[in-house]
Amino acid sequence: MPPSTAPSSTATTISTRHRIGYAMAPKKAGSVFQPSLIDHASKQGIDLVQIDLNKSLDEQAPFDIILHKLYDQEWRNQLQQFCSKHQNIIIIDKHELIEKLHNRVTMLQVFNNLEQTEHHHHQYSFGIPSQVFVNNEGDTSLFKDLTFPVIAKPLLANGTDGSHQMFLIFNQEGLNTINLQPPFVLQEFTNHGGVVFKVYVAGKHSRCVKRKSLPDISDERINDSGENFIPFSQISNLAEQEQSNEDSMSMIIEETELPPSEFVTEIAEKLRDGLKLHLFNFDVIRDNNDPNRYLVIDINYFPGYAKMTGYESMLTDFFLDLVKSQNHQE
Repeated sequence: MPPSTAPSSTATTISTRHRIGYAMAPKKAGSVFQPSLIDHASKQGIDLVQIDLNKSLDEQAPFDIILHKLYDQEWRNQLQQFCSKHQNIIIIDKHELIEKLHNRVTMLQVFNNLEQTEHHHHQYSFGIPSQVFVNNEGDTSLFKDLTFPVIAKPLLANGTDGSHQMFLIFNQEGLNTINLQPPFVLQEFTNHGGVVFKVYVAGKHSRCVKRKSLPDISDERINDSGENFIPFSQISNLAEQEQSNEDSMSMIIEETELPPSEFVTEIAEKLRDGLKLHLFNFDVIRDNNDPNRYLVIDINYFPGYAKMTGYESMLTDFFLDLVKSQNHQE
């Protein structure tokens, strides 16, 4: 029996410790599970352990909870076999649910299942931009339902280089010229003040931050520039042209008002329940034409939480919620 230690007034004695394993690419693991998070969680009785992908899970057990962001078949098989022998372990999250976010059509289908009456919080409303899925080269009849400019996005949103090759298209000529190969998604572009609101969700916890986004596109720019489309890789040049010399983007972001916190929480809860996922973020823009209207344009699984100040507390609170729910099941 270890010697007893008198508790101090500034520390909490942790009687039971919980072991959470995390499995993901080294770069991703290092960006999220930084020493500050590992230390903060440890003080709350949570031991965060990086899973060695060169060893079996059985060799590294026990785990109370496993977090993962790996999709290869070998990992899926190993995780399934391990869980069949240890059915009390919580897995965050199920592969089949995560995969819905790897497809830019199924990603936003969750909104189809939300009743329109549930989209409103006081005077505010939320939804998604108009978009069409183009699966065959002959699907040009679909384009008539969209208003230019549009953003062309690959169907897959799985983090590969190809999934980030997007274009801002000003007109039909641009759509014809660019010669996109299906499958892809065309999403109407909405002017939104050059600021995107990124909402990070971890279970019942959510937090909204402001980030730089695509600049507004004026009618003059569309009609008089002579350009039909712009690759996203050149959007920064567009931003410089659209902004006046004295205009600082950092000042714009600082002065932009966040959406009401209760409204953001409402969207986060509905998406969490609809997606049945615990760890994700979603991008929201405010429509310039209607400041009470917000559009969700993208959803990502297990994002870079460390980009938020104080993310350690948010994730540790989420871990503690998981541990509590596990204790109630036992």
